[in-house]
Amino acid sequence: PLEEIEALEESESDIYVRFMRSHKCYDIVPTSSKLVVFDTTLQVKKAFFALVANGVRAAPLWESKKQSFVGMLTITDFINILHRYYKSPMVSMMLKLYLQETFKPLVNISPDASLFDAVYSLIKNKIHRLPVIDPVSGNALYILTHKRILKFLQLFMSEMPKPAFMKKNLDELGIGTYHNIAFIHPDTPIIKALNIFVERRISALPVVDESGKVVDIYSKFDVINLAAEKTYNNLDITVTQALQHRSQYFEGVVKCSMLETLETIVDRIVKAEVHRLVVVNEADSIVGIISLSDILQALVLTPAGMDVAF
Repeated sequence: PLEEIEALEESESDIYVRFMRSHKCYDIVPTSSKLVVFDTTLQVKKAFFALVANGVRAAPLWESKKQSFVGMLTITDFINILHRYYKSPMVSMMLKLYLQETFKPLVNISPDASLFDAVYSLIKNKIHRLPVIDPVSGNALYILTHKRILKFLQLFMSEMPKPAFMKKNLDELGIGTYHNIAFIHPDTPIIKALNIFVERRISALPVVDESGKVVDIYSKFDVINLAAEKTYNNLDITVTQALQHRSQYFEGVVKCSMLETLETIVDRIVKAEVHRLVVVNEADSIVGIISLSDILQALVLTPAGMDVAF
């Protein structure tokens, strides 16, 4: 019977892999969702104001001459532009020009591709936004994210057998980043935080007080508020000043400990609708970070025998 139990656990370890392979990207596209598309002749500055005005984090870029999508504009681009052209008049340049300078081919996926392929593409290409583009019409249908995919998977999790690894804790699984964690202090100037985002290629910075406690988190998404408030000409303000706008509805940093199970962590990250959890010890000091891509790697790629080298 022991062998049978082991065989059963073995067969269940790839249950999420099978689920992802049996669903298409099309299955996850909502019946109605807002998709903002920018023409490459638009000014960079106007494009960021438009992102803010529409409450979206990214937009596919359309080139009329080629009659096709040629890139994505994301908050990372906004940060790169601020970092590079701070206090310079270059912010009025066109998206086309910016694209030429930073050219990265557009990574996209077909609505008929499996969700497994989508997870693989997001993680392998180290991107957070994957446009679903219909190969026939050339239309962009939706932008897939780690968050959306994990939420979709979690909706069906309760109906599936639980793989043994879901009951293991972070310490046993070794998921997440625990070395050389970048963090900032409440009085760190925004310009310094932007430099860290660009140099370290990370998406959030825990804010740590004098006693070493994690008190807040400054993410790439928070940077877009500089555009909303048109304060991007003054990047010497501190992180605390920059984060004042959200204090009224900010629930605090979403944390976890090394002793919590993967099951608990998946539920927490989906429920909180965040992109990462800060791993802390009993003293609330930072130990590590576990991101949505770490989780999807563990649930879907690792059991499929595909470890994408970071």
